[in-house]
Amino acid sequence: MRRIVILGSTGSIGTQALDVIRANPEKFEVVGLAAGTNRAAMDAQAAEFGVPDVALGALEAEQLVRDIDADVVLNGITGSVGLGPTLAALEAGRTLALANKESLIVGGELVKSIARPGQIVPVDSEHSAIAQALRAGAAGEVSRLVLTASGGPFRGRTRESLATVTPREALAHPTWNMGLVVTTNSATLVNKGLEVIEAHLLFDVAYSRIVVTVHPQSVIHSMVEFVDGSTIAQASPPDMRLPISLGLDWPNRVPGVGAPLDWSAVHSWTFEPLDVFAFPAVKLAKQVGRAGSTYPAVFNAANEQAVAAFHAGRIGFLDIVDTIEAVVQRHEPAEAILTRASLADAELWARREADRIIAHT
Repeated sequence: MRRIVILGSTGSIGTQALDVIRANPEKFEVVGLAAGTNRAAMDAQAAEFGVPDVALGALEAEQLVRDIDADVVLNGITGSVGLGPTLAALEAGRTLALANKESLIVGGELVKSIARPGQIVPVDSEHSAIAQALRAGAAGEVSRLVLTASGGPFRGRTRESLATVTPREALAHPTWNMGLVVTTNSATLVNKGLEVIEAHLLFDVAYSRIVVTVHPQSVIHSMVEFVDGSTIAQASPPDMRLPISLGLDWPNRVPGVGAPLDWSAVHSWTFEPLDVFAFPAVKLAKQVGRAGSTYPAVFNAANEQAVAAFHAGRIGFLDIVDTIEAVVQRHEPAEAILTRASLADAELWARREADRIIAHT
């Protein structure tokens, strides 16, 4: 039985993780919960699962992870505030089931320098798919990683037509039910850009060998292309409980956690190139990833400010990525070696710079 700590327990990832655990009490025991602000919902979860240790907020979550005896920490916190708990889980020697992509992207080499091989298990559906597909061959046999994107609610739209997009429209994702920030990031494709950086850091594959293809049906979650021309794809209905269960019990599969595809039915799956003019976030993210240092932290922090401003009606949809690009272009890293302090300073600068640009938009 694996002892599990769930960070972000009241959010989408956390509640679905508890679904998996509820259905498999012989496999998992919840020993710690942390939520952002919803104390009442977390307390109800703790009462149901008999969890003695809970925390509220990222700082308390970090302390909880350092103090508790656990096998797996599922980090489902949203945003770069998840960095502290990620570092705490790795330093404590726990397996880190990582749904909080921002902590790896922002932390970069700082996170990688602490993690031992195999200690981080990806929970994002795309990276879980890649991790599964990579088991089909040796690292030296990998040609490319192919990340799939649904295209979001605005697939096929021209850049000009996106100028009038409303916050409500941006939150109408065709496939996934996610929080405000992640859903908006999926609409701008900033989320896919972040996932490209995450894939590079997780799997040590060069950016030139990581590509994005638009797959509206969201059944193929990502693919690995090998040097002999074969491609291994992971396919399943869009249900996050499958990658979550793998994160909790890697490398074991949890029986019955998801419904398989119905191969007796007719299926039509399509793939199309990403429109980099209408959605430039992926190209920008690759540039940021190659630059390294504190650039990814600046990219992410500027995005968080811009998304908040968009939903507050202060800027338009296209201004989100334009703001990120302007902040990134003005950034000058202060230190060559990443530390939590240098990352915090860079994020603070990025948020202030983004706010300044937004005020003049």
